[in-house]
Amino acid sequence: MPELPDIAAYITALEERIVGQPLERICMVNPFVLRTQEPPAALLQGRSVRELRRIGKRIAIGFDGDYWLVLHLMIAGRLHWKPGGAGTANRATLAVFDFPNGSLVLTEAGSKRRASIHIVEGEEALYDLDPGGIDVLHCDFEAFRNALMSENRTLKRALTDPRILSGIGNAYSDEILHAARLSPVALTHKLTFEQWQRLLAATQATLRLWIDRLQDEAKRDFPKRVTAFREEMAVHGRYGKPCPTCGQNVQRIRYADNETNYCARCQTGGRLLADRSLSRLLKSDWPRTLAELESLRRRAT
Repeated sequence: MPELPDIAAYITALEERIVGQPLERICMVNPFVLRTQEPPAALLQGRSVRELRRIGKRIAIGFDGDYWLVLHLMIAGRLHWKPGGAGTANRATLAVFDFPNGSLVLTEAGSKRRASIHIVEGEEALYDLDPGGIDVLHCDFEAFRNALMSENRTLKRALTDPRILSGIGNAYSDEILHAARLSPVALTHKLTFEQWQRLLAATQATLRLWIDRLQDEAKRDFPKRVTAFREEMAVHGRYGKPCPTCGQNVQRIRYADNETNYCARCQTGGRLLADRSLSRLLKSDWPRTLAELESLRRRAT
């Protein structure tokens, strides 16, 4: 799912292309992508874009008359810019928005249709779509700690809860926790003051690093490779590859459709976190430490 840095890059690319431009035509290729009935989509045609905002992981496009078109890309939704027009829609196309200088196309890979569009009127209706998480780039230490301590949860779950923090998902939470040298399963109510300081600093530094990097790319060209897996990342999506800090292989915890990546040496004091599927399979043979894992590998070879 595109997260805060990816959404910021999309907004940067869109601002120079559609702000001040009238929406000439709107086509909902897949009618189920539109989750609201009033105001009707046709009401936006002929109106000019006046601003763009990020609402959590959503992109909000503001039109004349205080109307808003809000895009939620979910996991597989992506935006594309066609300078010469949209051309023929394909099976992945959900909606097309034609402007004088090009077309904005919303697509979604796969068969599941989770991406959504809402059209609302007024600021109050717009922020009804906001899950409510705080903006971690513009909050102080106490606001950050209080938000995450509202419940006693693991750091991974707390960082990715949109009701707590705005715009952070699976990928950047892995990067944040690695930078902070904290375990993804550490409980929020158990952190020391110094660990909280590290976590806030790592959160803000990691997000700013990737926002700057992706926005610079978006200024040169419309984002084409919006992905949760980037070669420059420290641990996310890098299972089995060396940690850039210590060289130890990156580990993972798999659950449902997601996985958490971490470095045992840097983040958990060398302790391996139980992977549900593998620990059920291996039971008492499940290695608890890096040393036990290495011993298990030697016996296997």
